Amino acid sequence: MKKNYDVIIIGAGITGLTAARDLVKAGKTVCIVEADSQGGGLASTFLLNDEIEIEKFYHHWFNSDQYIMSLINELKLANLVTSVATNTGLYFNKRIWKLSSPVDLLRFKALSFVDRIRLGLLVFKVKRIKDWRELENLSIRDWLEPLSGAKVYEIVWEPLIKAKFANFATEISAVWMWKKLDLRGGTRQRRGAEELLYMRGGFNVLIKRLMEEIESNGGTINLSCAAIKFQFEGTAISSLKTQSETITAQEYIVTTAFPIANKLVESYTDTKWKDSLARVNYLGNICLVLRLRHSLSNTYWLNVNDPEFPFVGVIEHTNFEDESNYANSHIVYLSRYISTQDKDWEMNDEKYFENAFKNLNRMFPKLDRNWIIEYKIWRAEYSQPVVEKNYSSYLPRKITPISNLMLSNMAHIYPEDRGTNFAVRDGKEIARIALERISRKV
Repeated sequence: MKKNYDVIIIGAGITGLTAARDLVKAGKTVCIVEADSQGGGLASTFLLNDEIEIEKFYHHWFNSDQYIMSLINELKLANLVTSVATNTGLYFNKRIWKLSSPVDLLRFKALSFVDRIRLGLLVFKVKRIKDWRELENLSIRDWLEPLSGAKVYEIVWEPLIKAKFANFATEISAVWMWKKLDLRGGTRQRRGAEELLYMRGGFNVLIKRLMEEIESNGGTINLSCAAIKFQFEGTAISSLKTQSETITAQEYIVTTAFPIANKLVESYTDTKWKDSLARVNYLGNICLVLRLRHSLSNTYWLNVNDPEFPFVGVIEHTNFEDESNYANSHIVYLSRYISTQDKDWEMNDEKYFENAFKNLNRMFPKLDRNWIIEYKIWRAEYSQPVVEKNYSSYLPRKITPISNLMLSNMAHIYPEDRGTNFAVRDGKEIARIALERISRKV
């Protein structure tokens, strides 16, 4: 016998969990289907050897993240949120430059004095732009180089963009960079330092609370249960086949990446629409999590502006969250965005670690092998949607030609970039639309 629900949600990331919470609180029957063994998506966690919990991929919130903070308040978890003024820096020309404040910027002698001023004024120029649509047909270089100057672009921005977007770097829309700069410019304290937020105990505290609320209100969460395919009657989904059963619903919401959604609708006859799901490109991420006996530096976020290094950022988490929460060890993330077609994507963990460690040692010569307590490597195949020029013209809409299917995933967080804050916003929006559609069917 098929189980029937009001709404079936594919994916237990923050978008799916937020939508499910709103739907069950509105009295609807909901089933979440998640292939992973835990919820949270890219915000999910793992246990270190002594069972201390930490995120697989580095995470924080900005002090301007209103949607996630509203949810945290609703869940009565606000007392666990801490704020920290963080140190940021740039590795360039074989040295680390501190870039946490306007004074640091004035000391950044990799640029001429005039270029330092131009870089400092960039945030004010960014704030003048009110309509992101005027930037959509421009690449980052088209827009940013005239604004900040050729030397600033060459030293500060170009290496980061190339490291972040690999072979897509020249095609990335200026909108992506504009929104990054716009959001970051609004997260600073009066003295110029960036203030970030974190949750004591890690993001899984939030994820577990969300899942508990869903289940206590009658929702079903099926973990380690991959969605296989949708079955159709005309232009509507008739059922969903999973690893363990076939289930049905009035409405279906897919929150996974477009390539996964495309496999689910394989038997749907509208090939033009299915082709549109394949138009959005993605990059994967390889994240090496190091647990060290000693700190590398006092910098939280260190951008690496050297193409020879196999990572774009060195994020020392314990310069943000106190090391006492990790048995006085030091947690460092080495992040690399990469095409899943790149030969390094399939590199075994030991070889990947050895290569990363060798390069990290070049940056921090004091680093020694006996500093390593443990390490873990995580890979996310669909980590970063590639926001190319004129992105909004080809981005598949949330409302689909399939009468009872909606999409809402990180690629839809636009013009903002992906993150848990906007995942909450989009989860609430898609739940509201689902409720309206169900009410029209009654």
